[in-house]
Amino acid sequence: MKKTFNPALVRRPFGNYNHGLLVPPGASLLVTSGQLGIGLDDAVPSDITAQAELCFEAIKAILEEAEMSFADVIRISGFVTRREDFPAYMAVRDRYTLDPKPVSTLLVIGGFTRPEFLVEVEVTAAKIF
Repeated sequence: MKKTFNPALVRRPFGNYNHGLLVPPGASLLVTSGQLGIGLDDAVPSDITAQAELCFEAIKAILEEAEMSFADVIRISGFVTRREDFPAYMAVRDRYTLDPKPVSTLLVIGGFTRPEFLVEVEVTAAKIF
């Protein structure tokens, strides 16, 4: 069982995530590369919501191949190119994450390898047996 940490001496999380998660010994660990908002056909949607959904769908496929699900995700790192995209990104993130909510970091960055990319997401998951 994962244990969450949100100490009273630390400001409450800004959104649907926890400040810390403890994974018990013996759990399998999966770390993904950053996933971009690009489809199998190389199409890149122009809006943040569609790109974020592609990122999370790619992560879902990776998790499933590892015999895991979003219930096993313990950390999400998100990167967006525009501060105004935070709410749309977080709405997509919140649709995919399950309880206990993972720890989460979201950064505004200068850009990605191609200018049409607006978001990139990577996760760490731990499966408890």
